[in-house]
Amino acid sequence: MAKESFGQKLAKLFGTYKSKTEDFFEDLTDTLVEGDIGAKTAYEITDTLEKICREKKLTDEAAITAELKTLLLQYVKSVELPVAAGDVTLFMLLGVNGAGKTTTCAKIANYYKKNGTPVILAAADTFRAAAIEQLTWHAEKTDVRIVAHQSGADPSAVVFDAAEAAKAKGGALVLADTAGRLHNKENLVRELQKIDRIAGQKATPGAYKKIIVLDATTGQNALRQAEVFHEAVGIDAAVLTKYDSTAKGGVAISLGKELGIPVAYVCTGEHYEDIAPFNPEQYVDEFLAG
Repeated sequence: MAKESFGQKLAKLFGTYKSKTEDFFEDLTDTLVEGDIGAKTAYEITDTLEKICREKKLTDEAAITAELKTLLLQYVKSVELPVAAGDVTLFMLLGVNGAGKTTTCAKIANYYKKNGTPVILAAADTFRAAAIEQLTWHAEKTDVRIVAHQSGADPSAVVFDAAEAAKAKGGALVLADTAGRLHNKENLVRELQKIDRIAGQKATPGAYKKIIVLDATTGQNALRQAEVFHEAVGIDAAVLTKYDSTAKGGVAISLGKELGIPVAYVCTGEHYEDIAPFNPEQYVDEFLAG
């Protein structure tokens, strides 16, 4: 049986409570938490909403939902990631194994290439031979250049070579696919910090971004992952994968409110074209409607 969405639970709440008592707002807090919004943020939202409803004497579903939408939109952040011609632009893609990082790398490559940007993939997850093979396969399918070393090589050397290739080309977007083995966190953090230093030196000033790839269906786990990587190297933007009809969770709300991380793109399917810029208003509407 499919998990009830936040929107479905919200509709039930309005059906259960004809008068908007304290119990209604307590249940709304629980429902927000179940919708992948952190407890602290959920309490803040319902406390503010309750005050607004009292002051404005709001009791009907449409008016209360509209106020809730306004509150949620304050927390959801989006960002555009432009690539200027002639710059060495570098996006380091971060995230745990299984979040769809390598496939997302290929989707972003395809997206920018179709917009006329030269793209180079950097196979910087040298820990897994399968990751290098997978990215090479995607490079062939999308007709994008790839820089790869053998399995076990220094990942920062791969990024260095890819950035040099972008510079020789007169500017390009380098997309670095990195390892995500959180079970070996200390080694991973050291590795990412080294890549971070090299990337910061090689990219055109202001043209280096660290992007975390998160599985939108994993809720609070995704937020915890973002915290780990944000602490390690600082995150500039997120991409939500598996963002289809089953994933209407509030992870983007928590990302924005608790970590200040905006969302750049959402991925909605398996094809290279299944990626789109993130739209906060559409996201909140879908979250509320379920």
